Amino acid sequence: MAKKIQDDGELWELFTKKEEYDPILLDKYGRFPYYLSSQRNVFEPHVSKFLIRNGLNPEYPEGRKFAVCLTHDIDFVCPGMLNTAARTVKALKRGQFAQASILPFSRINKTWSPLWNFRQIMKLEESYGAKSTFYFLTLDPGNEDFTFSIEELEGELGHISDDGWEVGLHGGHEAYNNPMEIRSKKQKLEKVLRKEVMGYRNHYLRFKTPKTWEFLADAGFSYDSTFGYHDCAGFRNGMCHPFTPYNLNTEKEIDILEIPLSIMDTTLFNQMHLDFSQAWKLTEKLIDTVESHRGVLTILWHNTYMQGEYLGFYKKILQYCAQKNAWMVSGAEIYRWWKEKY
Repeated sequence: MAKKIQDDGELWELFTKKEEYDPILLDKYGRFPYYLSSQRNVFEPHVSKFLIRNGLNPEYPEGRKFAVCLTHDIDFVCPGMLNTAARTVKALKRGQFAQASILPFSRINKTWSPLWNFRQIMKLEESYGAKSTFYFLTLDPGNEDFTFSIEELEGELGHISDDGWEVGLHGGHEAYNNPMEIRSKKQKLEKVLRKEVMGYRNHYLRFKTPKTWEFLADAGFSYDSTFGYHDCAGFRNGMCHPFTPYNLNTEKEIDILEIPLSIMDTTLFNQMHLDFSQAWKLTEKLIDTVESHRGVLTILWHNTYMQGEYLGFYKKILQYCAQKNAWMVSGAEIYRWWKEKY
């Protein structure tokens, strides 16, 4: 794949994200945002388009035209105190007295929490013939953003994995730039899960090109799915297909598969400030674009967004993709299929 792109200098710089190697500025989380990129038409997968014109013709199981990689980052399993109080009042106003009576105690018994919703998510996806990946934080007390111990979720992790969904690692704030942290947290999750962890996504989509890929490959990950802009949906390096990253410093491919991220809930509603109508118009366009390129569209929908209108939006995504006969699966399934075929 890389050899085909190298002859086109402009596309090669886009594919490798040369502009991210020595950036003058980064945002407060050390990320390279879309607003600093020279790439303006992020809604078109220019590199994938070139590859399709030059012979790439992906196939998917049962003759499906494209794939959708469904993912969920698990940052919280219990709402904070103010959030719990607000939810309780809202439930009372709606006459949901049983839920209102349980919510105040959800911080004591996390299984009563509305964010302990992994099985509900799985049931919803199963109704559309879909499966997904759950990326879990494995932080220690004292780490930034620590809200739960992964050991508390051992039973849930087993249920998720045994039913055919995937459990992946959600690396903490500093992991993207710390190879020892990546390796130790992978081992911690594998100890609780009792099986190998294949997939990774970093918290806050923090990522350093190309170092993070190298660290993940060295730690033994099969694939990453962090690579997308936090502040804009679309195709960060012009790809709507999985790809093997290339390191311009070593002039070698990196031994890991990237399944690039294109749509995230917080990007649509918090960063791009779209209303539901605008967000759906863009989401529909990206789905249609990936379908026309026989690509893979990766979607991140947090468990905290599986309520109200946001849940309805996720259902709309599943319904639309199911109508198009998309192959809706986990990152691990995408990895296995892609490595076997390409």
